[in-house]
Amino acid sequence: MLLSGSSSQSLAAALAAATGERLGDVTYDSFPDGEQLVTVPPAVDGERAVIVASTPTSDAHIEVLQLQDAARDAGASEIITVLPYMGYARQDDAFDPGQPVSARAVARAISTGTDRVLTVNPHEDGVLECFDVPAAGVDAAPQLAAPLPADLIDPVFLSPDHGATDLATSVRDAYGAGVTDHFQKVRHSGSDVTVEPSEIQTAGRDVVVTDDIVATGTTMSEAITALDDPARVFVATVHPLLAGNARLKLARAGVEAVYGTDTIECAVSEVSAAPAIADAL
Repeated sequence: MLLSGSSSQSLAAALAAATGERLGDVTYDSFPDGEQLVTVPPAVDGERAVIVASTPTSDAHIEVLQLQDAARDAGASEIITVLPYMGYARQDDAFDPGQPVSARAVARAISTGTDRVLTVNPHEDGVLECFDVPAAGVDAAPQLAAPLPADLIDPVFLSPDHGATDLATSVRDAYGAGVTDHFQKVRHSGSDVTVEPSEIQTAGRDVVVTDDIVATGTTMSEAITALDDPARVFVATVHPLLAGNARLKLARAGVEAVYGTDTIECAVSEVSAAPAIADAL
């Protein structure tokens, strides 16, 4: 049985369709003091329970722990926790003395109530080692090729840095045409820094800027304005957080369209990560 977190209901429904597994009737309540309460169906007894819950907020993490506990108490024979988007994964180090490794802290908490974890395109693969149970990443980036226009002109697929080139390559390979490149920072002086593609010329060509997460959109917008006269610019991101006025920033930078998956369910969630998750399950 699939048990959905409140932030992943559409994805859970798509996953149920992809796997043929039953979608549990989960209810979500909150008390006047802000505490939450989830309720799972009693029919979980003896079944595998697959919890599908992105954690873009701290409350969502609490919800995952509650779903795990309720499923175990209802008699689930096995619990698999699917984190389409894992919050705090970017805090994978103690950046200053006295700070926690937040990714490790939340991973350890989630590990206490599950037998296995799947998470979609974690920001760093090293976060998988923070769990105390078997954990694996799922690559949903190829799904982002589907909504791209079929008539891209000599396309260039750009990643934000050299380390993320694999993501751009995944989208390019799924699209079936084009080349990949990455942005790099060029320091001209102590205060003068520009961001530009490392090698490929973009004039007159369609550019698809890929990233695992687009949060504020500030860095990506600055990089896009540095492109040399592209024909069109599209953004493809696995996790479209798009906090604040991120979408406006991208539009002002000349982005024609933003495509994301449903790991974060929002207006630009053009494709589902469900097929990739179904394969991993």
